[in-house]
Amino acid sequence: MKKSIFMLFAIVGITLFGACNDSNSDSGNGNYAYKVRMTDAPGPYDEVNIDLQAVEVTGESGQTVTLNTTAGIYNLLDFSNGTNTLIATSNLTEANVKQIRLVLGTNNTVVVNGVSHPLSTPSADQSGLKLQVNQTLNADIDNEILLDFDAHNSIVETGNGTYKLKPVVRTVVTAVSGNIKGTITPVGVAMVAATSSTNVTYTSGVNASGQFQVTGLPPGNYTVTITPVLPLLPVTQTNITVTAGQTTNIGAITF
Repeated sequence: MKKSIFMLFAIVGITLFGACNDSNSDSGNGNYAYKVRMTDAPGPYDEVNIDLQAVEVTGESGQTVTLNTTAGIYNLLDFSNGTNTLIATSNLTEANVKQIRLVLGTNNTVVVNGVSHPLSTPSADQSGLKLQVNQTLNADIDNEILLDFDAHNSIVETGNGTYKLKPVVRTVVTAVSGNIKGTITPVGVAMVAATSSTNVTYTSGVNASGQFQVTGLPPGNYTVTITPVLPLLPVTQTNITVTAGQTTNIGAITF
């Protein structure tokens, strides 16, 4: 009798252990809401239009997922100084995003002094524009990443009146970064540089209204230098504190 009871507990124990193991094996299959947004820094062009066809995400296992993409022509200069637009969404099953791939079409253009010029993209319409991310997602919240285009440095003039698009894009996890914004007086062309205490510099431009915003800054202290066109001289502000998830307004800068 004792032997029978012992065997019964052993069988129950094995069954429960197996059930626990099955439960643990399923725990890695999460549900991670994911959003991809796009922004830009001001550039010396009337328009910079990209033909976005698809957004793909590759996880740690190497599996690639095509997101629900709002395809179309986007003027990057419409999304500067804190303005951004949602370009793709999905629910992912992997917690680690390693790469984002943008697939561009052939209808990319740049408008200079009112004249539209085609923008050739030697590889983005074939292999896609690949961006390394290495982002860890959290379950049951909206995970976001911001693609910060640098329109100024993404356009290459070949010298014979043609232009090439060689996208310079920085990926920003907005939840763990902050921003610095401000305005300049008088309004004019100027470059803004925010340099961290570790000597890393992030740049942006000033729009036609004299506004600027440097986005995607790791938390810490920064030195901000605004450099206008001569004969105006640069202005520097020090000890600007950046906090994750917040925008620090340094106000109006007068030259």
